[in-house]
Amino acid sequence: MGLKGCEVVLDNPWNTYYAGQTVNGQVNLTFDSAKKVRGIIIRFLGEANTEWSDTRRVTNSEGRDEEETVTYKGHEEYFQIQYYLLGGKNSAEIELPAGTHTYPFTCALPPTLPSSFEGEFGHVRFTIKVTLDRPWKFDQDMKMAFTVIAPVDLNLNPRVKEPFKLELEKTFCCFCCRSGPLSVITTIPVTGYVSGQVIPITCECDNASSVGITTVKFVLRKRVTFQTQQPRAEKKESKITIAELGIGPVGANESRTFTQQLEIPPLPPTNLVNCGIIGLDYDLHVECSVSGPHRNLSGNIPITLGTIPLASFKPPAPYTDVPAQVPTQPGEDPSMAPTQPVSPASPPNGAGGALGWNVADSAGAQLYPNIPPPQFVETQFRAPKIIGRDDSEHTKVIGDAFAPRYPTFQFNPSAPSMHN
Repeated sequence: MGLKGCEVVLDNPWNTYYAGQTVNGQVNLTFDSAKKVRGIIIRFLGEANTEWSDTRRVTNSEGRDEEETVTYKGHEEYFQIQYYLLGGKNSAEIELPAGTHTYPFTCALPPTLPSSFEGEFGHVRFTIKVTLDRPWKFDQDMKMAFTVIAPVDLNLNPRVKEPFKLELEKTFCCFCCRSGPLSVITTIPVTGYVSGQVIPITCECDNASSVGITTVKFVLRKRVTFQTQQPRAEKKESKITIAELGIGPVGANESRTFTQQLEIPPLPPTNLVNCGIIGLDYDLHVECSVSGPHRNLSGNIPITLGTIPLASFKPPAPYTDVPAQVPTQPGEDPSMAPTQPVSPASPPNGAGGALGWNVADSAGAQLYPNIPPPQFVETQFRAPKIIGRDDSEHTKVIGDAFAPRYPTFQFNPSAPSMHN
């Protein structure tokens, strides 16, 4: 048979790196019989791809209706590094005896990479491919994916440190009579969070109307914009529910205040900096459902997801009233620019480690002594496959189905509570 197994072992137990760090590891090839090769190639690739198909009915040259399918594609390549671990392009044939052969490798990641991302219509993906270059035969390819994180330090963005207040209000007319107002005020202490944190939500329901509130839902949503270049520029948007909770009911002429906590699972940071064909942001969608044939009330609170949490919340300050519908602003926030690689204060391990983060930047080292180091946890959004457009039918995938890992912090939130 020849090749029995291929193992790629990285020096990071989570197979996760920050942009600008160096990937070190080794390839272990096991043969159950002698194998002849011209060389062994390793390739590191960082790229983004988008793709979807649309079908429409058109009239052909004979005047008949038929369906036409158009496939739209987008592509960006961030880096590609390839070299021989053994042999070379013009090398003579090399015979590898049966057994395990180990080849070390290294690759310096560019500092301006976007974070890994897997979505329905596209991805940002980083892969390692090992190729047995065989003379007079098809090459054998083995491929694996790993995670890259572009650090987003929430402490550099003053806007996300401020509390946010969303006020929804409505007056109902019943049989030509106007009732008192229904007011739902939702507040959160800050708008910047990291995976593993909870969003503390306070909701004040003051219902002076004759219409009851059946429920108020809080939905954390991921909003993704995919773009293509071929055969022409197109755009597709998707909204995905990440987590949700509900409160209520609140009867007519009743007032209640609720406090809840919504936990954020492992997710990529906002904006996918340095990716031009996939956009990403988050919001907290608030929807108040009312009884009877009346239209519900709804609004959005922008949420910025980073990879380095706020060192501390600012002291409570008066909230500023805002319109019910608040669009997220894609402006140039300083926190959206990748910082230098971030390393935990202690080596990665399942139990976490000592407190403290050191962030090296042009201004010098900044210390966040009260922030625990994260664990890197797989997201629920997996890649359906990592075989790409340019891979051959002989490419084999190393390991299980790939899901990116994101920095996830373990805090000790208090239990959700509710009071009248």
